[in-house]
Amino acid sequence: MPRIFIKHIRVADDAIDVHGHVNNQEYLRWMEEVATEHSTAQGWPMQRYLDTGASWYVRSHLIEYLRPAKLHDDIAIYTWIAGLSERKSPRRTLFVRHGERRQILAKAETLWAFVDLATGRSVPIHDDVRSAFEVVESEEEVFKLAGLPG
Repeated sequence: MPRIFIKHIRVADDAIDVHGHVNNQEYLRWMEEVATEHSTAQGWPMQRYLDTGASWYVRSHLIEYLRPAKLHDDIAIYTWIAGLSERKSPRRTLFVRHGERRQILAKAETLWAFVDLATGRSVPIHDDVRSAFEVVESEEEVFKLAGLPG
């Protein structure tokens, strides 16, 4: 099971905004997609959360855009769990242009809260959910995997 989950995408026409680069809404969509795919790879697809009556809700997003992504760019999206407290978990995401020039396009962090679906209130993260994810505390490991200078 991957500590660091990687998704490869190619930027499509519908991701491009009027300025000729990837729209910021796409980054949010990709962040949610890759988080869901990572959770599924760890044995926690959405249906399993629904069956337990608790799931992850976004508390906040922070995205630092470093370089624009363009049409047909090949991008690798790296995501990992950066911590687990009693009820919350920060997830980090790194967007990297692939090809001859590997460049970091954006860095992001989402703070997720574990929530009871019936009440909408934050609850302690279930032990079986907690044990499915391994915390990656340093970006250095991700940079090595991505072939980036750290």
